[in-house]
This record gives sequence, structure tokens and C-alpha cells, in this order.
Amino acid sequence: MSNEFLSMEMEIVNALKTVYDPEIPVNIYDLGLIYEVNVEEGGKVRVVMTLTSPNCPVAESLPEEVRDVVAGVPGVTEAEVNMTFDPPWSRDMLSDEALLELGLL
Repeated sequence: MSNEFLSMEMEIVNALKTVYDPEIPVNIYDLGLIYEVNVEEGGKVRVVMTLTSPNCPVAESLPEEVRDVVAGVPGVTEAEVNMTFDPPWSRDMLSDEALLELGLL
């Protein structure tokens, strides 16, 4: 992966860290809700994400918010968000930062 793609991917991750699950005071990246960030030629970005539960109250709005935040990163020409529940989210996906924030570490 080129430095340009790595730099853009880092900017996208930083942008994703500004999005929070409304029920948990931790950003969605550290919660482990982001499974993949793929930066393609021409600035097209595909994000694969999940929710803490299929019945999550923000199941409609959160993917849209993620798409908007990613689309706002300089150099991104197109942002696509794909939802998956395979594998299902679990506490094991929390980052150390999230575990610390939630008092679980």
C-alpha cells in the first residue's frame, strides 16, 4: 500500500474516532465496530462495520453518520459503508483504550 493510501487511511481512522455509539461513551473505532477500511485508487473508500447488536437503536443512522464522516476526509471521492454481523460484535473487540475508558481494564 502506498504512503498516500496509508496517510488517507490514518485520516479516515482519526475521523472514525470522532463518531460515538450513543449508548457507550467510546468511539466506534475503539469499540471494534469497524472491521475494515479499504482505500482504493481515485479516493474511493469502503468501510465494513457492525453494530453492538442487530437491534441497536442507531442501526439506521450510525452507518449514515460513518459514511458522512468518511466522505468528509480530504481526498475521499466516494464513501461506501457495508454492514455485517459476521462475526458478531463482542467485548473481545474492544481496544485497550475502550477497556480503560469503560473501567474494564
